[in-house]
Amino acid sequence: MRRAETTGLLYALAGFATLSFGDVVVKTMSGQWAPTAIAMTRYVLGAMGLGAVLLWREGPRAFIMPVPGAQVLRGAAVALATVGFFSAIFVLPLATATSITFTSPMLTALLAALLLGEPARRETVIASIIAFIGVLVVLRPNFLTAGWAALLPLLSALGMSVLMIGNRFVAGKGSALAMQFFVAAIASPFLVLAATGLHFSGIERFAVHWPHWSVLARCALVACSATCAHWLIFMGTTRAGAATVAPMTYVQLLIATLAGWLLFDNHPDAISLLGAAIIIGAGLYLWRAGRVREVTGTD
Repeated sequence: MRRAETTGLLYALAGFATLSFGDVVVKTMSGQWAPTAIAMTRYVLGAMGLGAVLLWREGPRAFIMPVPGAQVLRGAAVALATVGFFSAIFVLPLATATSITFTSPMLTALLAALLLGEPARRETVIASIIAFIGVLVVLRPNFLTAGWAALLPLLSALGMSVLMIGNRFVAGKGSALAMQFFVAAIASPFLVLAATGLHFSGIERFAVHWPHWSVLARCALVACSATCAHWLIFMGTTRAGAATVAPMTYVQLLIATLAGWLLFDNHPDAISLLGAAIIIGAGLYLWRAGRVREVTGTD
């Protein structure tokens, strides 16, 4: 049992580290292509690759979509989260954008109470208030330089929270590979529409043009790395449990901070680090409260 848990933690750690690697690659494309175009290309390529593997592994019947409404919700949520985050890391330090997205667990708990009728526990309210304070601390120095764009990571966190809610409706309805394909396949048209609409909006940052081949190559690299990362996280979750591997996600902030410092000359100031610590503290408090309820059997 202990060995399986350790293996699961290592899988999850590798998965979250791989996700961070993809974020760094996206950051290197800042100013070279529209973030919406990068998100669109990443998911179109990902859907094509996943579809080919799904057909090979499970056959044509695997493409029968269970719970279509929930699948559309998941795809739209991923599209929102991806555009929000990719746009954010173009205008904010990587560590700053990453830290704000860690409000997602608190938002998920609040949405579960509002949309699913789950009880809003005291720990959820406390963690949400603490995380909100942390966001305000992080945003204070960045809002002056980035303006309203500083709120983009919150848009990403909201999208990921809606995805988590959608995942509850499709849990057990198909293989992990099929669920991964459906979310990528449905996110793709949403991202195509977003890239097209924002291209004609007149906002220079979202203007789409034919990119350098290296940009397309990096989009393909991100598609591959993200797919591998989600597989590693899934394997870690099946071996150790979702609650056990949850804190491993914070390795993303460590990698984002180091990469931002070494590769992009983004030196996080003390205020931003304090805000990030507050947000992480809120997430760990909520995780710990859930673990205690799990052990004691209380509701």
